[in-house]
Amino acid sequence: MKKLNIIITTAFFTFGALQGFAQAGSLAGLLDLVENDRVGESEEYQARVSEFEQNAARQEEILDTTNNRITEQEQLQVQLSDQFEANEIIIADKREVLRDRRGDLNELFGTLQGVAGDFLSNFQNSLISAQYTGRTEALEEIIERAGSTIEQLNVGEMERFWFFMHQELTESGRVVSYNGDVTLPNGDTANRSITRIGAFNAVSDGEYLSYNGDIGHLQVLPRQPDASIMSSASELEGASSGFTKVGIDPTGGVGGQVLANLVNFPTVSEQVQNNSGVIGFIIIGVGIVGILIGFFRLLMLSLTSVKVRGQLKKDSPTKNNPLGRVLLVAENNPNADTETLELKLGEAILQETPALESMLTLIKMIATIAPLGGLLGTVTGMIQVFQQITVYGAGDPTIMAGGISQALMTTVLGIVVAIPTIFMHTVVKSRSDNIIHILEEQATGMIADKAERLANN
Repeated sequence: MKKLNIIITTAFFTFGALQGFAQAGSLAGLLDLVENDRVGESEEYQARVSEFEQNAARQEEILDTTNNRITEQEQLQVQLSDQFEANEIIIADKREVLRDRRGDLNELFGTLQGVAGDFLSNFQNSLISAQYTGRTEALEEIIERAGSTIEQLNVGEMERFWFFMHQELTESGRVVSYNGDVTLPNGDTANRSITRIGAFNAVSDGEYLSYNGDIGHLQVLPRQPDASIMSSASELEGASSGFTKVGIDPTGGVGGQVLANLVNFPTVSEQVQNNSGVIGFIIIGVGIVGILIGFFRLLMLSLTSVKVRGQLKKDSPTKNNPLGRVLLVAENNPNADTETLELKLGEAILQETPALESMLTLIKMIATIAPLGGLLGTVTGMIQVFQQITVYGAGDPTIMAGGISQALMTTVLGIVVAIPTIFMHTVVKSRSDNIIHILEEQATGMIADKAERLANN
């Protein structure tokens, strides 16, 4: 590689010399060219050296100026530090003088600051603050000035705080309407007519509102109370005088804790959906099937009963009802003796009985299985509770709440399904027995009539 570099460098200079020689035309011309280049480079070098020296002098001048400014600033810092310490001593003396001259005002301002702090928490989430904005900021300024060691409250600020207290007291006993911004459940903000019921609740368009001081305006509760309570709220908004019955929450303020717990308490459908589990839904499905079968059989037996009672009023039997088919057996065997007719009629009644008692066994079985399914859900729920206690301990009751809820909910579902299915089975069984009783009564009557005619003959 070294040899290769030497060869390349030599070739380069040789090429340059050959090129210069070709340009000069002779050795003398080449020498003149070299001399001219050397002179030109020397002049350029001198110019650069002169520029560098000028820049160096300028840098030295800037450095001296900077050092002088640093010295001046250090001296100024010392002066300012001495002045700051002197001012601290003066301020301490002035504060001591101010404290002595205030005298009993310090106690007054301290009491005022404590009372204002207590009222501040009430003002922040008060429904009245939604109508009269700016009270919280003004009260915070009063508290800051009351606790200051330099500034002090004036009579106007203390009277303003007194006005806020009386305003809260007065407005808490009034029912007023005004226009304001309301945040809807979808996040949009609309300007609505708002009816405020003291400091307890606020309603708009028949919906209850809540207020949060951090947001600064009213919000529609995501879940509303029952329809009866909301209808009374709508009546209050439409009333202009007199007395109107309306639901309020005496715990007040943020929509009220009672109202919040009331609307957030899960409905029956939510409790069933969240706490039933697989067994609970099986019980519900079986119960629905049992009740549908019961209603279907009750409808069919009701239609059959109407036809049977209609047959009792007719002289000629028809085949569209069980009684008519039984009567046709007697009509088709006019010459049969009493015992034979009794057997044939008994056979006809036995043929009609399965259709009349159809699905009664299934309804009874569902009524029996439902409580057993509830018991099974109770046992599995308690097993889940004991497993959670084994893993997490018994310190947190919320961990066990799921298993206990499932255990209780399945028991409730089993009982709820069993009661209507037992009732349905009893009603359907009674309706079926009534029809069978009519068939037996009519068959026995025909046999008795035939026996009496034979005896008379």
